[in-house]
Amino acid sequence: QVQVVESGGGLVQAGGSLRLACVTSQTIFSTYTMGWYRQAPGKQRELVATITSSSSTTYSDSVNSRFTISRHSALATVYLQMNNLKPEDTAVYYCNAHGAGDFWGRGTQVTVSS
Repeated sequence: QVQVVESGGGLVQAGGSLRLACVTSQTIFSTYTMGWYRQAPGKQRELVATITSSSSTTYSDSVNSRFTISRHSALATVYLQMNNLKPEDTAVYYCNAHGAGDFWGRGTQVTVSS
């Protein structure tokens, strides 16, 4: 079974930073598009950022210029560096691996206090 495991969430004040990490298998990491999604209470899950196996990236308008997605091939890990966090960034953040299959992690909570 494919595993996608997130880490790095926590509580931070507005204006602060956090870095999320997502590790998966090398087989998945080398061929799939990796992405971060988030779901706030009472809202639908939304795309935050994606990165392809060739390192092309996309971002939602709400996080563009504040968040950076990157990948470390040797560690089969994708990161989400989140800067200048706002209370509206509070959500559970999920890692996704999309390719021949579609795999999700269990999520990590990010809470931004005002």
